[in-house]
Formats: sequence, structure tokens, C-alpha cells
Amino acid sequence: MKPRFVDSFLYAAQGIRTAVREERNMRFHLCAAFYVYLFSLFYGFGKTEYILITLMVCGALALELVNSSLERTVERPAPDRYMTAGVVKDMAAGAVLVFSIGCAVCGAVLFWDVAAFRRMFAFFAARPLLAVLLAASLAVAWQFIFGKRKEGK
Repeated sequence: MKPRFVDSFLYAAQGIRTAVREERNMRFHLCAAFYVYLFSLFYGFGKTEYILITLMVCGALALELVNSSLERTVERPAPDRYMTAGVVKDMAAGAVLVFSIGCAVCGAVLFWDVAAFRRMFAFFAARPLLAVLLAASLAVAWQFIFGKRKEGK
């Protein structure tokens, strides 16, 4: 029996959940996306900038999913395929790295604005509780990314 259309979305969601639970780099990209959108509120971005940010975030997450799935596919190769498996894993990781560097460059171009930095500083200086909450959220993000997991990595 063929899976129903809705089932394909459920399978995809399960794959994303597994990646978030077991892949540190996926958790890193999710946290980075959260802070990108959070700090974007201090900029006068229009639709075009938010479209670009969303494409970069979704592209990084999608590439991380592809990279993780390729790594698992070739995780335990036959002895005669060991070198090929290593090359495949390295190339997939390289694709994520290239895209991530491109995202960082685009992010620097979009977000490097001294006036916005001043607005952020003034905002948090006037609201110390929010500054503490921001710092606490960074600690939570660090634990989310690097903390020990019961399952997986």
C-alpha cells in the first residue's frame, strides 16, 4: 500500500526531529537562525531582506539535513568502499561549509550597521532584565547545542 500524501509530511517531520535530536550542527544552525531573526528586529529590513534571510536559513538547514543523511548512508561502508565513503562525507560537509560561509558573508553585509548596534545597546541598556534574559538564552542555546544527549550524539 502506498503511503498517503500526509504520511510523507510526517516522515519528513520525523527526519527533522531526528536531526535536531542527534546532530549538533543542526542544533547550531537552528540557534543561529533564532538569533538572526531576533536581532533583525533592530534593523529596518523590508521584504527583500527577510526573503534573503529566510532562503539562507532554510538552505543551511536543508543542506545540513542532506549532509547528515549522506553521512549515515555511508557510515559503515564495506572495506573496499571505505575511501569513497570518506570522500562522500567530506564533500557533503564541504557543501554545508561553503553555503554557511556564503550565509555569513551575506549576514555581515546585511547586519553590519553601526547605528543598529547602537540601537541594540541602548535597548538592552534601558532594559537590564531583557539583557539578562538574552544572556540566559545564550546559555540555554549553548546547552542545547553542546549538551550531552541520551540518544545519539
